[in-house]
Amino acid sequence: MNSQLVSVIIVTYNSSQFVIETLDSVAAQTWNELELIITDDYSIDNTIELCKEWLNQNGKRFVRSEIVTIKQNTGISANCNRGLKIAKGNWIKYCAGDDALLPNCIKDNMQYVVNHPDIRILFSFTRMYNNSFEEKNFIRLVPSQFPKNIIADNITAESQYKLLLVSDRITFTPSFFINRQTLLQVSGFNERMKMQEDYPMWLSLTKAGHKLHFMKKETVKYRRHENAINNMTIDYLIKPNYFRTEGFRKEFIYPNLPWDIRRNEQVRWHGSQVFRCNWLNRNRKLNRMLLALLTLWINPFKYYIYFKKKIVKNLKNKEFYS
Repeated sequence: MNSQLVSVIIVTYNSSQFVIETLDSVAAQTWNELELIITDDYSIDNTIELCKEWLNQNGKRFVRSEIVTIKQNTGISANCNRGLKIAKGNWIKYCAGDDALLPNCIKDNMQYVVNHPDIRILFSFTRMYNNSFEEKNFIRLVPSQFPKNIIADNITAESQYKLLLVSDRITFTPSFFINRQTLLQVSGFNERMKMQEDYPMWLSLTKAGHKLHFMKKETVKYRRHENAINNMTIDYLIKPNYFRTEGFRKEFIYPNLPWDIRRNEQVRWHGSQVFRCNWLNRNRKLNRMLLALLTLWINPFKYYIYFKKKIVKNLKNKEFYS
């Protein structure tokens, strides 16, 4: 196997509006050894036709290329896994069909993992834009600074797992770069979580002892737009996907939390349900106050945990109380 080969997996679903820009960003990479896989989740627009035409013109740029299609919609996690199953590269870079890679994305990631041979999972800074990648539409870097709340030299994979059980602290998923064998070791993405591929993956990786790392470079462009699966152009108070996670939380999160943290999370979950209503879930002052009231101010476990942290100096499993 070519140890320099990187598989870039483009994940598409009705991506015709932006996918050519995504593909052009892959072709423009300064790293030569690239495999391009386009895996589509039963698009009903002309995404596939556009990708085929593009590959006819640009396919020679890559060591190999392939388009994977399916005859029914299966969700993001299964779509990611279809790309993984046919990937030949030693390393994998996923990219949504509406995002883009910065020119040195693969080169920067590869140079970093070569210089740090123990690293198997690497994140970096993401540039967030609104609708188009024009500089006037640039919003911010994600994260805004080094994510020391989850990634640091003194934070082990076990500690990362515990921190992630309390909350998903990874807000920079588009920068995800991973060793293919490491991803296969955890059986890829959890296909039961059809529309939530990232958070379950971080838990699987860290639980298996794989530490998450971060590189202080900008590598990808992330696009917010109204047609995105995880539409974030609306300024929600609570991300709508949160309301689809209770089954996952009951199976994978709550059983692994201390009883007081578990009760605290359950109270917060039930208190947040009123915000399923769209007009309440807008990020406005009164709505923020109502959210604080229902999930914090009248939550008895919040106060129990607060005083426990004050009284007990050497808490067991301190990550849960950070």
